Amino acid sequence: MSKRDYYEVLGVSKTAGETEIKSAYRKMAIQYHPDKNPGDHAAEEKFKEAAEAYSVLSDPKKRAAYDRFGHSGAGGQGFGGFEGQGFSNIEDIFDLFGFGDMFGGSRSRGGRSSAQRGADLRYDLEITLEDAAHGKEEKLRIPRLEKCEECDGRGAEKGTEAETCITCNGSGQTRYQQGFFSVMRTCPNCAGKGQIIRNPCKSCRGAGRVEKEKTLEIKIPAGVETGSRLRVNGEGEAGTNGGQTGDLYVVLHVADHETFERQGANLYSAVPVTFAQAALGAEIEVKTLDGEEKLTIPAGTQTGTVFRIRNEGMPILGGRGKGDLFVAATLVTPKSLSKEQRKLFEQLAEIEDTQFHDQSFMDKVRNIFG
Repeated sequence: MSKRDYYEVLGVSKTAGETEIKSAYRKMAIQYHPDKNPGDHAAEEKFKEAAEAYSVLSDPKKRAAYDRFGHSGAGGQGFGGFEGQGFSNIEDIFDLFGFGDMFGGSRSRGGRSSAQRGADLRYDLEITLEDAAHGKEEKLRIPRLEKCEECDGRGAEKGTEAETCITCNGSGQTRYQQGFFSVMRTCPNCAGKGQIIRNPCKSCRGAGRVEKEKTLEIKIPAGVETGSRLRVNGEGEAGTNGGQTGDLYVVLHVADHETFERQGANLYSAVPVTFAQAALGAEIEVKTLDGEEKLTIPAGTQTGTVFRIRNEGMPILGGRGKGDLFVAATLVTPKSLSKEQRKLFEQLAEIEDTQFHDQSFMDKVRNIFG
Protein backbone atom coordinates (compact mmCIF):
# COMPACT_ATOMS: atom_id res chain seq x y z
CA MET A 1 0.00 0.00 0.00
CA SER A 2 1.50 3.35 -1.05
CA LYS A 3 2.21 5.93 1.60
CA ARG A 4 0.41 9.23 1.75
CA ASP A 5 2.25 12.44 1.13
CA TYR A 6 3.78 13.65 4.43
CA TYR A 7 2.49 17.20 3.94
CA GLU A 8 -0.98 15.80 3.35
CA VAL A 9 -0.71 13.67 6.50
CA LEU A 10 0.00 16.73 8.67
CA GLY A 11 -2.38 18.95 6.72
CA VAL A 12 0.21 21.63 5.87
CA SER A 13 1.47 23.13 2.63
CA LYS A 14 4.89 22.40 1.15
CA THR A 15 5.99 25.90 2.11
CA ALA A 16 5.05 25.44 5.78
CA GLY A 17 7.63 26.59 8.30
CA GLU A 18 9.03 24.69 11.26
CA THR A 19 6.57 26.21 13.73
CA GLU A 20 3.54 25.36 11.58
CA ILE A 21 4.72 21.77 11.10
CA LYS A 22 5.35 21.34 14.81
CA SER A 23 1.93 22.79 15.69
CA ALA A 24 0.14 20.52 13.20
CA TYR A 25 1.90 17.45 14.53
CA ARG A 26 1.17 18.36 18.14
CA LYS A 27 -2.55 18.58 17.42
CA MET A 28 -2.56 15.18 15.74
CA ALA A 29 -0.44 13.62 18.46
CA ILE A 30 -2.90 14.76 21.11
CA GLN A 31 -5.94 13.74 19.06
CA TYR A 32 -4.76 10.26 18.11
CA HIS A 33 -2.58 9.36 21.09
CA PRO A 34 -3.29 5.73 22.09
CA ASP A 35 -3.80 6.71 25.73
CA LYS A 36 -6.78 8.79 24.63
CA ASN A 37 -7.99 6.11 22.21
CA PRO A 38 -7.44 2.75 23.94
CA GLY A 39 -8.12 -0.19 21.63
CA ASP A 40 -8.62 2.04 18.58
CA HIS A 41 -6.28 0.57 15.96
CA ALA A 42 -7.18 3.24 13.38
CA ALA A 43 -6.18 6.03 15.78
CA GLU A 44 -2.94 4.22 16.55
CA GLU A 45 -2.10 3.99 12.85
CA LYS A 46 -2.83 7.70 12.33
CA PHE A 47 -0.60 8.50 15.26
CA LYS A 48 2.23 6.43 13.75
CA GLU A 49 1.68 8.03 10.35
CA ALA A 50 1.82 11.55 11.81
CA ALA A 51 4.92 10.70 13.82
CA GLU A 52 6.67 9.35 10.73
CA ALA A 53 5.75 12.45 8.71
CA TYR A 54 6.99 14.75 11.44
CA SER A 55 10.27 12.84 11.83
CA VAL A 56 11.06 13.63 8.19
CA LEU A 57 9.63 17.14 7.78
CA SER A 58 11.16 18.41 11.02
CA ASP A 59 14.66 17.45 9.85
CA PRO A 60 15.95 19.96 7.22
CA LYS A 61 18.16 17.38 5.43
CA LYS A 62 15.50 14.67 5.34
CA ARG A 63 12.89 17.19 4.26
CA ALA A 64 15.08 18.43 1.38
CA ALA A 65 15.65 14.85 0.20
CA TYR A 66 11.94 14.09 0.50
CA ASP A 67 11.00 17.18 -1.47
CA ARG A 68 13.32 16.09 -4.33
CA PHE A 69 12.83 12.32 -4.42
CA GLY A 70 9.69 11.57 -2.39
CA HIS A 71 9.55 8.64 0.03
CA SER A 72 12.55 6.95 -1.58
CA GLY A 73 14.57 10.11 -1.10
CA ALA A 74 13.82 10.07 2.61
CA GLY A 75 15.51 6.70 2.80
CA GLY A 76 12.32 4.68 3.01
CA GLN A 77 11.63 6.00 6.47
CA GLY A 78 9.19 3.87 8.31
CA PHE A 79 8.35 4.29 11.97
CA GLY A 80 11.91 3.20 12.60
CA GLY A 81 12.97 6.50 11.08
CA PHE A 82 11.04 8.24 13.78
CA GLU A 83 12.92 6.26 16.40
CA GLY A 84 16.17 7.02 14.61
CA GLN A 85 15.61 10.73 14.99
CA GLY A 86 16.21 10.44 18.72
CA PHE A 87 12.72 9.88 20.14
CA SER A 88 13.19 6.67 22.14
CA ASN A 89 9.61 6.60 23.42
CA ILE A 90 6.37 8.50 23.40
CA GLU A 91 7.33 10.72 26.34
CA ASP A 92 10.18 12.18 24.30
CA ILE A 93 7.64 13.31 21.70
CA PHE A 94 5.68 15.28 24.26
CA ASP A 95 8.80 16.59 25.97
CA LEU A 96 9.53 18.23 22.61
CA PHE A 97 6.42 20.37 23.07
CA GLY A 98 6.86 21.06 26.78
CA PHE A 99 4.22 18.72 28.20
CA GLY A 100 6.13 15.52 28.90
CA ASP A 101 3.90 14.53 31.86
CA MET A 102 0.62 15.07 30.02
CA PHE A 103 -0.15 11.37 29.79
CA GLY A 104 1.63 10.15 32.87
CA GLY A 105 3.57 11.06 35.98
CA SER A 106 6.51 13.41 36.10
CA ARG A 107 9.91 11.97 35.41
CA SER A 108 13.55 12.87 35.30
CA ARG A 109 16.11 11.37 33.00
CA GLY A 110 18.71 11.38 35.73
CA GLY A 111 16.47 10.18 38.53
CA ARG A 112 14.29 12.36 40.71
CA SER A 113 14.36 13.91 44.13
CA SER A 114 11.99 12.35 46.64
CA ALA A 115 11.92 15.49 48.79
CA GLN A 116 8.36 16.66 49.43
CA ARG A 117 7.24 20.00 50.88
CA GLY A 118 5.26 19.74 54.10
CA ALA A 119 1.55 20.47 54.14
CA ASP A 120 0.19 23.94 54.95
CA LEU A 121 -2.01 24.07 58.06
CA ARG A 122 -5.14 26.11 58.81
CA TYR A 123 -6.19 27.32 62.26
CA ASP A 124 -9.55 29.04 62.77
CA LEU A 125 -9.48 31.59 65.59
CA GLU A 126 -12.43 33.52 67.02
CA ILE A 127 -11.73 36.93 68.56
CA THR A 128 -13.85 39.72 70.03
CA LEU A 129 -14.61 43.01 68.31
CA GLU A 130 -12.44 44.74 70.90
CA ASP A 131 -9.52 42.46 69.99
CA ALA A 132 -10.06 43.27 66.32
CA ALA A 133 -10.07 46.99 67.12
CA HIS A 134 -7.02 47.10 69.34
CA GLY A 135 -4.99 44.12 68.14
CA LYS A 136 -3.55 41.53 70.49
CA GLU A 137 -1.06 38.72 70.91
CA GLU A 138 -2.53 35.23 71.01
CA LYS A 139 -1.01 31.89 71.96
CA LEU A 140 -2.00 28.95 69.76
CA ARG A 141 -1.44 25.25 70.35
CA ILE A 142 -0.86 23.64 66.95
CA PRO A 143 -0.78 19.84 66.46
CA ARG A 144 1.43 19.00 63.49
CA LEU A 145 3.96 16.59 62.00
CA GLU A 146 7.53 17.57 62.84
CA LYS A 147 10.85 16.15 61.72
CA CYS A 148 11.85 13.13 63.77
CA GLU A 149 14.82 14.09 65.94
CA GLU A 150 15.94 10.49 66.42
CA CYS A 151 16.69 9.92 62.73
CA ASP A 152 16.92 13.59 61.65
CA GLY A 153 13.99 13.00 59.29
CA ARG A 154 15.74 10.24 57.32
CA GLY A 155 13.41 7.48 58.52
CA ALA A 156 16.26 5.01 58.99
CA GLU A 157 17.59 3.76 62.32
CA LYS A 158 20.75 5.48 63.58
CA GLY A 159 23.84 3.96 62.03
CA THR A 160 21.96 2.76 58.96
CA GLU A 161 21.12 4.34 55.64
CA ALA A 162 18.27 4.05 53.19
CA GLU A 163 19.11 1.99 50.09
CA THR A 164 18.55 3.03 46.51
CA CYS A 165 15.60 1.12 45.08
CA ILE A 166 16.95 -1.44 42.58
CA THR A 167 13.61 -1.62 40.78
CA CYS A 168 13.62 2.01 39.61
CA ASN A 169 17.30 2.88 40.27
CA GLY A 170 16.21 5.68 42.58
CA SER A 171 13.96 7.46 40.09
CA GLY A 172 10.74 6.50 41.86
CA GLN A 173 9.20 5.45 38.54
CA THR A 174 9.24 2.40 36.32
CA ARG A 175 8.80 2.18 32.58
CA TYR A 176 6.97 -0.55 30.73
CA GLN A 177 6.36 -1.06 27.05
CA GLN A 178 2.85 -1.01 25.60
CA GLY A 179 2.91 -1.62 21.89
CA PHE A 180 5.17 0.89 20.21
CA PHE A 181 5.30 3.35 23.12
CA SER A 182 6.30 3.20 26.78
CA VAL A 183 4.47 4.32 29.91
CA MET A 184 5.86 5.62 33.21
CA ARG A 185 4.32 4.40 36.48
CA THR A 186 5.07 4.97 40.16
CA CYS A 187 7.51 2.33 41.31
CA PRO A 188 5.59 -0.40 43.19
CA ASN A 189 8.64 -1.39 45.21
CA CYS A 190 9.43 1.98 46.84
CA ALA A 191 6.05 3.71 46.31
CA GLY A 192 7.76 6.47 44.33
CA LYS A 193 10.33 7.38 47.02
CA GLY A 194 13.32 6.01 45.14
CA GLN A 195 14.67 4.51 48.37
CA ILE A 196 14.08 1.43 50.53
CA ILE A 197 14.45 1.61 54.32
CA ARG A 198 15.53 -1.78 55.64
CA ASN A 199 15.88 -0.69 59.28
CA PRO A 200 13.20 1.93 60.01
CA CYS A 201 13.56 4.35 62.90
CA LYS A 202 11.68 3.07 65.96
CA SER A 203 10.56 6.56 66.91
CA CYS A 204 8.84 7.49 63.62
CA ARG A 205 8.57 3.95 62.14
CA GLY A 206 10.36 5.04 59.03
CA ALA A 207 8.13 8.02 58.25
CA GLY A 208 10.77 10.61 59.14
CA ARG A 209 8.12 12.66 60.97
CA VAL A 210 6.33 12.45 64.31
CA GLU A 211 3.17 14.17 65.56
CA LYS A 212 3.76 16.87 68.14
CA GLU A 213 2.02 19.93 69.53
CA LYS A 214 3.69 23.32 69.41
CA THR A 215 2.70 26.53 71.13
CA LEU A 216 3.04 29.60 68.94
CA GLU A 217 2.53 33.26 69.79
CA ILE A 218 1.08 35.32 66.97
CA LYS A 219 0.33 39.02 66.73
CA ILE A 220 -3.12 40.03 65.50
CA PRO A 221 -2.98 43.52 63.94
CA ALA A 222 -5.66 46.13 64.65
CA GLY A 223 -8.40 46.39 62.05
CA VAL A 224 -8.77 42.72 61.08
CA GLU A 225 -12.21 41.36 60.23
CA THR A 226 -13.90 38.03 59.66
CA GLY A 227 -12.06 36.21 56.91
CA SER A 228 -8.73 37.97 57.49
CA ARG A 229 -5.90 35.46 57.08
CA LEU A 230 -2.53 35.60 58.81
CA ARG A 231 0.33 33.60 57.29
CA VAL A 232 3.06 32.27 59.58
CA ASN A 233 5.96 31.11 57.40
CA GLY A 234 7.51 27.75 58.16
CA GLU A 235 5.08 26.76 60.90
CA GLY A 236 3.17 24.12 58.96
CA GLU A 237 4.10 20.44 58.77
CA ALA A 238 7.66 19.29 58.20
CA GLY A 239 8.59 18.09 54.72
CA THR A 240 9.85 14.61 53.95
CA ASN A 241 13.31 13.57 52.79
CA GLY A 242 14.68 17.06 53.37
CA GLY A 243 11.69 18.86 51.86
CA GLN A 244 10.77 22.37 52.93
CA THR A 245 8.35 22.99 55.82
CA GLY A 246 4.83 24.18 55.03
CA ASP A 247 3.18 27.34 56.34
CA LEU A 248 0.48 28.01 58.93
CA TYR A 249 -2.58 30.08 58.00
CA VAL A 250 -4.63 31.58 60.84
CA VAL A 251 -8.14 32.46 59.67
CA LEU A 252 -9.90 35.01 61.91
CA HIS A 253 -13.57 35.14 62.86
CA VAL A 254 -14.78 38.26 64.70
CA ALA A 255 -17.64 37.43 67.09
CA ASP A 256 -20.89 39.45 67.03
CA HIS A 257 -21.04 42.29 69.56
CA GLU A 258 -23.99 43.01 71.83
CA THR A 259 -23.79 46.78 71.25
CA PHE A 260 -22.11 47.47 67.92
CA GLU A 261 -22.69 46.32 64.38
CA ARG A 262 -19.73 46.60 62.05
CA GLN A 263 -19.74 47.58 58.39
CA GLY A 264 -16.20 47.89 57.10
CA ALA A 265 -14.39 50.41 59.27
CA ASN A 266 -17.63 52.00 60.60
CA LEU A 267 -19.61 50.98 63.67
CA TYR A 268 -23.36 51.37 64.28
CA SER A 269 -25.30 51.38 67.55
CA ALA A 270 -28.48 52.77 69.16
CA VAL A 271 -28.82 54.97 72.23
CA PRO A 272 -32.00 55.34 74.35
CA VAL A 273 -33.41 58.86 74.65
CA THR A 274 -36.27 59.97 76.91
CA PHE A 275 -39.18 62.19 75.79
CA ALA A 276 -37.81 65.04 77.85
CA GLN A 277 -34.32 64.73 76.40
CA ALA A 278 -35.66 64.53 72.86
CA ALA A 279 -38.00 67.50 73.35
CA LEU A 280 -35.73 69.78 75.37
CA GLY A 281 -32.34 68.64 74.11
CA ALA A 282 -29.65 67.13 76.31
CA GLU A 283 -26.05 65.98 76.56
CA ILE A 284 -25.80 62.22 77.00
CA GLU A 285 -23.05 59.58 77.33
CA VAL A 286 -22.59 57.23 74.38
CA LYS A 287 -20.68 53.96 74.64
CA THR A 288 -17.68 53.48 72.32
CA LEU A 289 -15.11 50.69 72.02
CA ASP A 290 -12.67 52.83 73.99
CA GLY A 291 -15.06 53.96 76.73
CA GLU A 292 -17.70 56.72 76.55
CA GLU A 293 -18.14 59.92 74.56
CA LYS A 294 -20.43 62.89 75.15
CA LEU A 295 -23.12 63.44 72.52
CA THR A 296 -25.31 66.51 72.27
CA ILE A 297 -28.96 65.76 71.47
CA PRO A 298 -30.63 68.89 70.05
CA ALA A 299 -34.15 69.90 71.09
CA GLY A 300 -36.87 68.32 68.98
CA THR A 301 -34.89 65.18 68.12
CA GLN A 302 -37.05 62.50 66.53
CA THR A 303 -36.68 58.78 67.09
CA GLY A 304 -34.37 57.19 64.50
CA THR A 305 -32.24 60.31 64.08
CA VAL A 306 -28.67 59.21 63.41
CA PHE A 307 -25.67 61.06 64.85
CA ARG A 308 -22.10 60.66 63.62
CA ILE A 309 -19.13 60.55 65.97
CA ARG A 310 -15.94 60.80 63.95
CA ASN A 311 -12.93 58.50 64.46
CA GLU A 312 -14.69 56.21 66.91
CA GLY A 313 -15.03 53.29 64.51
CA MET A 314 -12.54 50.54 63.63
CA PRO A 315 -8.90 51.09 62.63
CA ILE A 316 -8.24 50.77 58.91
CA LEU A 317 -6.16 47.62 58.41
CA GLY A 318 -2.85 48.39 56.76
CA GLY A 319 -3.70 52.07 56.53
CA ARG A 320 -4.10 55.19 58.63
CA GLY A 321 -7.00 56.55 60.60
CA LYS A 322 -10.24 55.02 61.80
CA GLY A 323 -13.82 54.77 60.71
CA ASP A 324 -16.74 56.55 62.41
CA LEU A 325 -19.41 55.58 64.92
CA PHE A 326 -23.03 56.16 63.88
CA VAL A 327 -25.54 56.35 66.74
CA ALA A 328 -29.32 56.17 66.21
CA ALA A 329 -31.51 57.90 68.82
CA THR A 330 -34.33 55.66 70.05
CA LEU A 331 -37.14 57.19 72.13
CA VAL A 332 -37.94 55.10 75.17
CA THR A 333 -41.48 54.96 76.58
CA PRO A 334 -41.46 54.32 80.34
CA LYS A 335 -43.37 51.20 81.39
CA SER A 336 -44.15 52.46 84.91
CA LEU A 337 -44.47 56.00 86.30
CA SER A 338 -44.07 57.48 89.75
CA LYS A 339 -46.90 59.70 91.09
CA GLU A 340 -44.93 62.81 90.30
CA GLN A 341 -44.15 61.61 86.77
CA ARG A 342 -47.78 60.69 86.16
CA LYS A 343 -48.92 64.10 87.35
CA LEU A 344 -46.49 65.86 85.05
CA PHE A 345 -47.52 63.72 82.06
CA GLU A 346 -51.20 64.42 82.79
CA GLN A 347 -50.48 68.14 82.81
CA LEU A 348 -48.62 67.75 79.53
CA ALA A 349 -51.54 65.82 78.10
CA GLU A 350 -53.96 68.59 79.04
CA ILE A 351 -51.76 71.16 77.35
CA GLU A 352 -51.46 69.03 74.23
CA ASP A 353 -55.23 68.46 74.19
CA THR A 354 -55.84 72.18 74.44
CA GLN A 355 -53.43 72.83 71.57
CA PHE A 356 -55.12 70.18 69.46
CA HIS A 357 -58.55 71.81 69.92
CA ASP A 358 -57.25 75.30 69.38
CA GLN A 359 -59.26 76.83 66.52
CA SER A 360 -56.23 78.15 64.70
CA PHE A 361 -54.70 74.65 64.78
CA MET A 362 -57.91 73.08 63.42
CA ASP A 363 -58.06 75.70 60.68
CA LYS A 364 -54.58 74.65 59.61
CA VAL A 365 -55.66 71.00 59.50
CA ARG A 366 -58.72 71.88 57.35
CA ASN A 367 -56.51 73.87 54.98
CA ILE A 368 -54.19 70.85 54.56
CA PHE A 369 -57.03 68.48 53.64
CA GLY A 370 -59.01 71.05 51.67
